Amino acid sequence: LPSLPREGGEDLHRSASMMSGTLESLSGLGEDGSSIGSDSEINGLAVRRTDKYGFLGGTQYSEGSDKDIRVDVARQRELKWLDMFNNWDKWCMCVFQVKLRCRKGIPSSLRAKAWQLLSNSKELLDSNPGKFEELEREQGDPKWLDIIEKDLHRQFPFHEMFAARGGHGQQDLYRVLKAYTVYRPEEGYCQAQAPVAAVLLMHMPAEHAFWCLVQICETYLPGYYSAGLEAIQLDGEIFFSLLRRVCPMAYRHLKKFKIDPILYMTEWFMCVFSRTLPWSCVLRVWDMFFCEGVKIVFRVGLVLLKQMLGSVDKLREVQGMYETMERLRNIPPESVREDLLVQEVVSLAVTEALIERECSIQVRKWRESRGELTHQPVRRLHGTRDIHEHKRRASAIKIQPSFSCYSFRKKTEKEKKRTWKQKTPRRGTRERKGEGLLYSGLHIVRRHLDHGFISTPGVMPPHITPSCFLHQ
Repeated sequence: LPSLPREGGEDLHRSASMMSGTLESLSGLGEDGSSIGSDSEINGLAVRRTDKYGFLGGTQYSEGSDKDIRVDVARQRELKWLDMFNNWDKWCMCVFQVKLRCRKGIPSSLRAKAWQLLSNSKELLDSNPGKFEELEREQGDPKWLDIIEKDLHRQFPFHEMFAARGGHGQQDLYRVLKAYTVYRPEEGYCQAQAPVAAVLLMHMPAEHAFWCLVQICETYLPGYYSAGLEAIQLDGEIFFSLLRRVCPMAYRHLKKFKIDPILYMTEWFMCVFSRTLPWSCVLRVWDMFFCEGVKIVFRVGLVLLKQMLGSVDKLREVQGMYETMERLRNIPPESVREDLLVQEVVSLAVTEALIERECSIQVRKWRESRGELTHQPVRRLHGTRDIHEHKRRASAIKIQPSFSCYSFRKKTEKEKKRTWKQKTPRRGTRERKGEGLLYSGLHIVRRHLDHGFISTPGVMPPHITPSCFLHQ
């Protein structure tokens, strides 16, 4: 594992993107870091040639060769999702059907609202009116704001929304990232948050994107963007252990060249593959991620390693550490097909329970070898089902205090006697047999003593024979 800087939050957060080639992957930028887009001009002519996702070029540009869904099928799916939106609480009780529809792909016209409902960020938005504007008005930490400004032009420079310097896309991105540093000053800013926020801004307004980012950072991927990057390192160990189960050949190859998971999976996990896969695949992965949680991120990473290093022929092409790292950092877009990727991700047997069990094992190993974690691992919520269940339990806890006063009040003497009579065993019951015989007899004696039937020690009622005390 490469050594991480120990001091300075800026260096700690910058190290994550440096290790995974974040800054080196900006080959499309000019010498001064500038970029062209729909708001820019070349020789006086506005550039507006974009694909259906808004990309002007780059590795994530789509040539339009993807198979489009028929209009009637797309319309039918939209109507199904609109029905779910109108009865969302009811559908949350049957998440299995929601999961199937997310795996098929959310209609692009409804993706923004679906992501907000799946992540429960819409409830945060509704319960915090004016909070985002309040965070914007705060001054913020100059240290983080300076880094954010330097990172703005690096986020999807070939997308029309972020192509122009100072354009509306970069302005909204600055607003969202700055608001998060004010909202969580103890965490500040991590470079991997910028592409995540940019993807959200491609689909929804800044305020909606902010609350969605909050849910990703705190519910789906807790601790990923905190100082020290312990959570991502821990998940790297979990990921490598799962790889041993899923694809032993890729596991042995990486083990042979001592390629630690943190070297290639940091960008994958922290950016949720937004800088790695073709854009059609990114959207399908995010649809499933919002519904099913972090297990989708693990599954996609395992499928990619299986595709890149899972056969003898593919291993012949990467004979050393350098070749392997180049292959993993620059996955050819033509080698990842959308339908095949989704099919393999869905069929991979990596469950929430398996991830949590492996997590407890790796936490124990971490403490044995490295000592106590700086940030204690928090149980993450695995998608919509867990989020809805957590919300239901939280609401139940809020209602419970109104009943607790009655449940724990002191009982009256009359209620004590009634309770004691109900607990006292009767003659002839099974409690009078075996070892329970002494217990029952003593209680009958105690009852007669309390009621004054026995006034002289040693004198017993006629129905209690000395045989009751044979077990003494």
